[in-house]
Amino acid sequence: MVTFLPSRPGRLADVPAFTRTIGGAESNVACALAAAGHTVRWISRVGADGFGDHLVEAIGAYGVDTSAVRRDADGRPTGIYFRTATDRSTTAHEVAYYRAGSAASAMSPRTMDLADLWSGRVLHLSGITAALSDDCLALMRELSERRAGRPLLSFDVNHRPALWRDDSGPRVLLDLARGADLVFVGDDEAAQLWDLHSPEAIREALPEPAVLVVKAGANGATAFVRDPGTGTGTGTGTGTGAATGTGTGTGNRAATGTGTGNRAATGTGTGAGIGTADPAVDTVTSVPALAVDVVAPVGAGDAFAAGFLSATLRDLPTEARLRHGHLTAAAVLTDAGDVSAPPARAHADRLAALDDAAWAGLRLGPGWTSGAAEPGQRQKAVPAS
Repeated sequence: MVTFLPSRPGRLADVPAFTRTIGGAESNVACALAAAGHTVRWISRVGADGFGDHLVEAIGAYGVDTSAVRRDADGRPTGIYFRTATDRSTTAHEVAYYRAGSAASAMSPRTMDLADLWSGRVLHLSGITAALSDDCLALMRELSERRAGRPLLSFDVNHRPALWRDDSGPRVLLDLARGADLVFVGDDEAAQLWDLHSPEAIREALPEPAVLVVKAGANGATAFVRDPGTGTGTGTGTGTGAATGTGTGTGNRAATGTGTGNRAATGTGTGAGIGTADPAVDTVTSVPALAVDVVAPVGAGDAFAAGFLSATLRDLPTEARLRHGHLTAAAVLTDAGDVSAPPARAHADRLAALDDAAWAGLRLGPGWTSGAAEPGQRQKAVPAS
């Protein structure tokens, strides 16, 4: 969807001007993955309007394949939203969504080709899509049904209370998460949705996913990874690269997901088995977050998912996956928009390989992705001349 960023802090009522850009969970992840060197395809429905033109062009500029994006022929517009500059978790944060009746809200099992959507190897979904309409929820349920031949399914809970039209959100999001192979959820989301207050309690409620990542903001992230030799189920996928969003992938591309707002995306990736098992056989890995000089807090969760997925698709160890998640999130936190180019792969790999003491000594500031941050030092942007 199209995002409007405020020109200064303050209430929406007091902000005099906004800057147009792109945003939305799946397109954010797709852009970050493409910028990191993966093959990504974005499939969606947008309006036959100027905002739709802007979305397709701006997302394509990141290297995302937008050839499968469809224009709504029935007059539905491209979704847009406005937000304040404050952290989403604070009471001062405001967001105004204009998605009801949007082109993306018409995504359904009837308007999206399931064979297309499942033609790739990785499929990334977001809970935001489920809130957009009954049709979108039906599509999400169909895509998250456990069946032989389904791609690796990644799901980011992404709870947005303002989008839900009734009180079904907690139950729906839990059901969708239980149908996924890889789940991302914030500890604050789990507390609000399900009254769960520790990573272990969240895992107990979600034993089905092979991988569960619990994000705790500045306190880091914890991954529960099931021993691949345990559990039941079918289906594996292999490949190279990564992708996410509402969409599909073919050939080299890894697979598909249902996008929030107006988006769908896919890319090249490595799949994993589908199964369930006793969480007691999990390997549990925790990695502390980095010290970051925050410019804008929005979009970090999507960036974390992109970094983790990228490292997963490169078959890196769990600790490296979490560290790449933190590094990609730091790239967004130190930039004003919802999407920011991640560090070059070699740069990110070098930082992810630091020992624990050096990792703890990193402090990242605006512009760090273009330089070599050193432990204990801020990496600041150099103003352009």
